Amino acid sequence: MEYVCRSTDEIEEYQRVSSCPSFANATFTGLSSGAGDDAQEDGTLSTETDKAPDFLVALRPHAAWEKTPVKLFCTVDGHPRPIVKWYKGGKPVDPLSAPGKYKIESKYGVHSLIISRCTNILTCVVLVFSSVPHLTVIHHSKLEITMLDRFGVSFGTEGGSISLVCTMVVVPDLPNVPPLAQWYRDDKLLKAGKLAEIKVGGGAATLTLPLLAKDDEGLYTLRMWTKDGTTEHSAYLFVKDAAPSVAGAPGAPISIKAFDINSDYVLVAWKPPNTTNEAAITGYFVDKRESGSATWSQCNDSPVRICKYPVHGLKVGHAYHFRVRAVNSAGISRPSRESDKVTALDPAERERLQVIKLDGKHEVVIKDDDLEGYVTLPGEPTDMHASEIFKSYIVLSWKPPSPRGRAPLWYIIEKSVSGTGAWQRINTAVKLQSPRYPVFDLEAGKKYQFRVYSENLYGASEASKPTDPIEKVDEHGVPSAPGQVVATRNTKSSVFVQWDPPKHPNHLMGYYIDASLVGSKTWAPCNHKPYKFVVHGLTPGETYVFRVQAVNVYGLSDESQESTPIAVEPALTTPSAPHGITMLSCDGASMIIAWNSPKHGGGSKINAYYVDKRDADSLAWKEVNSAPTKTRTYRVDGLTEGTFYEFKVQAGNLAGVGVPSAPSTPLKCEAWTSALPGPAYDLAFREVRGDSLVILWKAPVYTGASAVTGYIVEMAKKGHHYHPLNEEAIGHCYLQVNKQLQHCRKTCVNRASAVCKAVGRPGKGRRRQDFEN
Repeated sequence: MEYVCRSTDEIEEYQRVSSCPSFANATFTGLSSGAGDDAQEDGTLSTETDKAPDFLVALRPHAAWEKTPVKLFCTVDGHPRPIVKWYKGGKPVDPLSAPGKYKIESKYGVHSLIISRCTNILTCVVLVFSSVPHLTVIHHSKLEITMLDRFGVSFGTEGGSISLVCTMVVVPDLPNVPPLAQWYRDDKLLKAGKLAEIKVGGGAATLTLPLLAKDDEGLYTLRMWTKDGTTEHSAYLFVKDAAPSVAGAPGAPISIKAFDINSDYVLVAWKPPNTTNEAAITGYFVDKRESGSATWSQCNDSPVRICKYPVHGLKVGHAYHFRVRAVNSAGISRPSRESDKVTALDPAERERLQVIKLDGKHEVVIKDDDLEGYVTLPGEPTDMHASEIFKSYIVLSWKPPSPRGRAPLWYIIEKSVSGTGAWQRINTAVKLQSPRYPVFDLEAGKKYQFRVYSENLYGASEASKPTDPIEKVDEHGVPSAPGQVVATRNTKSSVFVQWDPPKHPNHLMGYYIDASLVGSKTWAPCNHKPYKFVVHGLTPGETYVFRVQAVNVYGLSDESQESTPIAVEPALTTPSAPHGITMLSCDGASMIIAWNSPKHGGGSKINAYYVDKRDADSLAWKEVNSAPTKTRTYRVDGLTEGTFYEFKVQAGNLAGVGVPSAPSTPLKCEAWTSALPGPAYDLAFREVRGDSLVILWKAPVYTGASAVTGYIVEMAKKGHHYHPLNEEAIGHCYLQVNKQLQHCRKTCVNRASAVCKAVGRPGKGRRRQDFEN
C-alpha cells in the first residue's frame, strides 16, 4: 500500500523572479511520498524499519543566464531506498526527448539534474516515492551497453532486402527492459513502418529494409542510450540499380517529393538517376494514384525534360501518391519509390481563420467571411507572377482576392502576346480553384502577359494587373563540369575522391561519381544519391580512374576529366579529431573561429579541414564549407545575431577525412565592440630543449579600439599560479624562454583605456587566451 506523505518540513517551495530579461527564472518544488507496507528483499523479510522519504538537503532556487548550464542537487533519505523522478512544468523530465540537454544522476542518496542549456522560463518539480526493489522500473538511461559485432559498409540492390545488425552486451540484461535503439539515415531519424523494421532484444539491434530503393542509400547510424550518455556506430549502405525492364533503359529517379500543395495542384520534384553506359535521359513521366487505390495514371502526355512537374486537376480533399519514370532512347526506367501521401487542400483556408480567446479559457473560431459582411462579387486577385519558368512550361501564381465572398470561388486566366493587346482565355475547360496554374502550350521565342479574374455564381471580378512579359526559357541549364578530380588511398577496398566544384553550379544538388578499371572503357556508378563520399567496394590491388558529374534540376553536367590512376591499397591513417575550437572575432552576422590541429596527423600532411555548425538548441548539423580550407581559421557567414552556435571540425589528409571533433562550447553570435583586442591564437613551440624553448603565436584577428602594441606571456607549472615572463610588452609574436614550460598563456595589450582587473596594470586593457602544452 502506497501513501503520500506531505509536511511543511518535507515540502519546500522557492520562487525567484528576476527583473533582467536575459536571466532564466527557475522555480523548484519538492514533493515526497512513500510506501508504508513491509518490503521484502531477496525473498527475506527486511530487518530495517520502513521510513518515509525525507529531504535531507532540499532543492534551492537558481538564477542562470539563458543557454548556460545549471546543476540542481538534493539529498533524499528513506527505506526502502527512494526512487527520484524529476518533473518540468508538471511533466516528467525525459533525457531522451532532448538529447544532450538533460542528464540525471543518483549516487549515494545525492540526486542531481544537469541542464546543459537553460531556456527562458523553467519550472522543475522533483517527486520522490518509495517502492519495493523488485517493482523498480529501470530507465533506458540506466543501462550499460557495449557494442560487439558492428555492421560494416553494406551493398544492396533495388527491390531486394537487407538487415543491419549490431550485437551488444547489456547490463543489466532484462527481457522486459530492452535498450532504446534509434536508427538514423543521413542524420534523419527513421521510424518503424513498412519500409523499415526495427527490432531490439536478444543481445542485438537490427534494422531491416525489406524493399530496397536507391532512396535508402546513405550513412546509417545506430544510437544507443546508456547511463553515460550515448554510444553509436555508423556505416554506409549503397543500393545499386535493379536490372532494367528494357536493355539500356536508365535507372529510376530518386527522392520524389510533392510541395506547393493546393486544392487542385501540387508541384512534384525529384532527382535524376546516375547514368554511366546508358543513353542520355530525354525526359520523365510523372504518375499519380489516389491513396487507397492501386491504379496509377500518367500525368503528362509527353516526357518533361526537367526534374519538376506541376500536376493540376486534382480533387479537393483527396490524398495522392506520386512516382516518376525516366525515359531515354532505349526505353523507360523502372518507377521510382512513390512519394509520401499528400492531400489536396487550399492552404489559404487556414489563413482565413481567426481564433479569439474569451476570458482566457474559451476559443471562438471565425472566418474572414464573417468579418467581410455580405459580399457577392469577389475582389480581383493580386500579385500575379510566374513562380516557375522553364522551356517545358511556366507556373502562374497569384494571391486570392480580398474580399472573396462566401460563395464558391474559381479563377479565369487570360493570356496575350506581349504588345498585341489581344487577350485569350486559356482555361476554358478547367474550373480552376487554386491560385496556381501551369501553362504548357506557349510558342518559343514569344513573350506573353497574363491576367486573372475571380468568379463565383454572382459574376466575375475586375481583371488583375497583367504580369510583366514572360518568355519560356531555361534560365540556367545544367551545371558546368566539376574541376580536377584527385583520388587518394583510404583502405584496402576504398578510395577517397575529392574534386573542385563547378564554376557554374546553377542550383547544384550534388555529385555522381563513376569508376573504371585502367584499360577498360566500361564505367560503373559509385553512388546513386548525389553526394560526395568515400568510394567503397573496390577490388584490392586493382588500379582505377574516377570521374565526377554535377547534378541539378536540369540533369547531369558533362563528365569531369579523369583522375590520375590509383591502385587500391591500404592507406595511411586518417587524422585524429581537431580540438580547442575558439572564437577569434564576431561582427553579429559572422564569426571567425579557430582550432588546434589534430594530435595525430595520420602519417601525412593535413591538407583539408571541414567545418559543420548547428544552433545550440538543435541536433541537426549543417555543412559550412563544401570546399576544404587548408588553414585552421574560418569565417562562418550567414549567422543570426543573438543565437548560440556550436561547431565541429574534421581534418583530412591523403588518407581521407578523420573523425569530427567534439562540439565546441555554445558561442553567441554577438558583435564585438570592446576596446580590448581579441585573443592571440595558434600557440606553437619550436627549438624545444632541456631548459629552453621558443614560443610562437599569431596576432589577434580583432584588434579592439587601436592596433595591438605588444604581448605579455605568462607561465605556470601545471596546477600552480601564473606569473609573467616579460615585464615589458614585446612587439613581435615570439619569445624565447629559458626554462621548460608545462603550461603557458599569453595576453594581448593595446592602448585602450579600459582596465582588465584580472590581469592588472591599470591603464592597459588585455584579453587573454589560455593554452596547455
